[in-house]
Amino acid sequence: MSETTPLARSDAGRGVFRSFFERSGMCVAQLDRSLRIVEANADFFRQFGRSPAEVYGVDFTDLLHPSVRDKLSGQLSRLAENQRPRFAERVVALRPGDTALSGELTGFAVHGEAGPVECLMVLIRPDKSDRGGCLATGRQKLLTEMDARILEGVAAGVSTVQLAATLYLSRGGVEYHVTTLLRKLKVKNRPALVSKAYSMGIFGVGSWPPRVLPDFVK
Repeated sequence: MSETTPLARSDAGRGVFRSFFERSGMCVAQLDRSLRIVEANADFFRQFGRSPAEVYGVDFTDLLHPSVRDKLSGQLSRLAENQRPRFAERVVALRPGDTALSGELTGFAVHGEAGPVECLMVLIRPDKSDRGGCLATGRQKLLTEMDARILEGVAAGVSTVQLAATLYLSRGGVEYHVTTLLRKLKVKNRPALVSKAYSMGIFGVGSWPPRVLPDFVK
């Protein structure tokens, strides 16, 4: 099937998607109930920087940044199980070369004539400010285990003394790791360190206290 063919592998999908979506600038994909991609439009391939052969049959969540993957997987699974009709969430996806595509994702279930969920549809409206994606280092093992614990503590507002006691380090040891983190993330102070870590997706979305995702730990 060509990249410009409307999403129409199922009767339900054919009734929902028409050529409008092919030219709307919105990424559109059809998923089966296991969250595998079975169809997509030309904008999806263009924005994600991938060919149909690289996309079809792939779990959609495998294309997402680690910081949003678990949350979106849960939302989509609830759609597949008919626990909700639709949802909208911010999404960050990974392009080849570890660059990111960010935008607003809307997901909804498509029901067959008999009533059960037949497939899922996802629509992603890319951010207008996106110009090819920022660096998304989600696949780089940037941090040691100790770096990760220090970063979590700094993000949670834990003092140097408390971190030293919790992690069995001296105050100088904590400051050494903080200095190393500032250098790795190329920032000048602790507030900037926390902001940069969130912007890079190092912390899981919606978690408190902050937790560094395993993808970033050596």
